[in-house]
Amino acid sequence: MEFSLYCLYMERMLYSWQRPAWPRFTWNEEKIQKLLCNAVEKKAYFLGKISMIAPEMKVEISTGALEDEIISSNSIENITLKRESVRSLILSRLGFENENALKADHYTEGAVSITVDAVENHDMMLTKERLFGWHTELFPSGFSDGRRILTGCWRQGEMYVVSGRTGKEVIHYEAPPADRIDREMDVFLKFVNEDELNPVLKAAVAHFWFVTIHPFADGNGRIARTITEMLLARADNSERRYYSLSAGIRKNRKEYYDVLEYCQKSSLDITKFMEYFLTTLEESIDDAEEEIAKVIRKTQFWDSLRMISLNEREIGMINRLFDGFQGKLTTEKWAKITKCSHSTALRDIKDLLDKEILEEDGGNGRNTGYRLKL
Repeated sequence: MEFSLYCLYMERMLYSWQRPAWPRFTWNEEKIQKLLCNAVEKKAYFLGKISMIAPEMKVEISTGALEDEIISSNSIENITLKRESVRSLILSRLGFENENALKADHYTEGAVSITVDAVENHDMMLTKERLFGWHTELFPSGFSDGRRILTGCWRQGEMYVVSGRTGKEVIHYEAPPADRIDREMDVFLKFVNEDELNPVLKAAVAHFWFVTIHPFADGNGRIARTITEMLLARADNSERRYYSLSAGIRKNRKEYYDVLEYCQKSSLDITKFMEYFLTTLEESIDDAEEEIAKVIRKTQFWDSLRMISLNEREIGMINRLFDGFQGKLTTEKWAKITKCSHSTALRDIKDLLDKEILEEDGGNGRNTGYRLKL
């Protein structure tokens, strides 16, 4: 009895990659097929709606989705990118007119570059050389958090996923040793390029598999999500993205890490991760539908104003209000944001009130708030 309990204990101590059947992943077929059908049906309906909207609106939606993907994937790792710089680079990389092109740092350039490559060239083979290129672009200086790392090659040392303060670290996961990575990645790449598994399920399995191997010195999560974007683009048969899985993961980041850790420390049954992935995919599409509705409303709104004369400050503030202005818009905030005097701000607001573009939103005097009259 004691021996049996000891064996059970030792079995539970194994990481998934240490098990004899690795990497033959399994999942509850009945549960996953139901979730897959729901996700695929929702995705097909969503992409059908996209196909019926105007080309210029598609550009706005696809740019926004890529923007969200890149910013969210980095935010999951506590890295903040400037939205304006990311958007400017996306427009330039996709060949769209970009009159207000901004200069961006090399790190932002790399983050945008690898995602655009993954999506636009989703039908290309995923190879070691391509992954090495992505990794080099992600760390153009060869540094991460102030420490030098090897780029464009597999890691050469041990790899642990830890949290907590120095001296009180908690080890959540230990990756396979470095001398196993090359052959592990050979098997992984064969799966990505050749296996005939449903493409959405393949995206989920590949995501889990890659972060479990953890082949690079840093950036494994971001590259795993880039591979996921590539495979979802294959599944959609599209060079444009209209929803962001990473935006969904960011909203449920703790659950994401908890599920990864649970599956990496248990058997090769990854049902929990597959459930998380497919549920998050559905939620991401729901969020994207809301964004589309917002873009359509914004386009219709501006169409209704095409014969009305507005100055640059007014146009800028209307766009800010549409994109989700935080708090209440007051005359003081208008003056601060548009860098104009209080009297000019009051004139602008009165002009928009007279044209029935703005309406009052509570308060009085200097504390009077304003909102768009939709």
